[in-house]
Amino acid sequence: MSDKRMISLKYSWTFVLLAWSLTGRTQVISQQQAGDALKEALSAGAQQATARLSALNGYYGNPLIRILMPDEAKPVVNTLQRVGLGYMVDSAVLAMNRAAEHAATKAAPIFLHAIKQMQLQDALQILKGSDTAATAYLRKTTYTDLKQAFQPVIDSSLQQTGATRWWEKMFTAYDKIPFTRKINPDLSGYVTDKALQGLFLTIGQEEKNIRAHPEQQASALIRNIFGAVSSGR
Repeated sequence: MSDKRMISLKYSWTFVLLAWSLTGRTQVISQQQAGDALKEALSAGAQQATARLSALNGYYGNPLIRILMPDEAKPVVNTLQRVGLGYMVDSAVLAMNRAAEHAATKAAPIFLHAIKQMQLQDALQILKGSDTAATAYLRKTTYTDLKQAFQPVIDSSLQQTGATRWWEKMFTAYDKIPFTRKINPDLSGYVTDKALQGLFLTIGQEEKNIRAHPEQQASALIRNIFGAVSSGR
């Protein structure tokens, strides 16, 4: 038998196996396994991401998600740095990121609840979706709850870490400088939004890694299901 014929049979047999697993009496079992694999992978990824973000320098140590001063505060930053008060800006930035790291501890339970409630049909659509389809689903189903959970923690953390104090000092010093426009952005709302933005970026990176390298996952179920999905792309 020619090599070409062997290859043709190999792919035909693969197609038969996939068709058999997704049709007939085995449909519910096979789809359930796929859904379970996605939930398991999402749960692991969410917990790993939130653990990393809630650790010391989880936000501050990552240039991709480090929370910097808001755009509307750039005149303040530039002016304070020019007059030798840049340390106020640096202290405020550090404190904002510490607040986000504290708030990240609240994310895992919310993610896990949303994953547990995920319908099988949603799970199957996510498996066939883009490399951040699961992240998009989590954002859609958890963002409101996350914001409600993050806001009070960030409010408290901004006080504890000194961000509010540095923020007030910074703008007080700026407002005393002649011929400057008085501004004072909402610190808590800004940090909350940026913390959530960094959270979902990190979750998305975890998802991409799982899809790209299923063989590195500890669970055999995840390796098998995501490996098959990856091969079929």
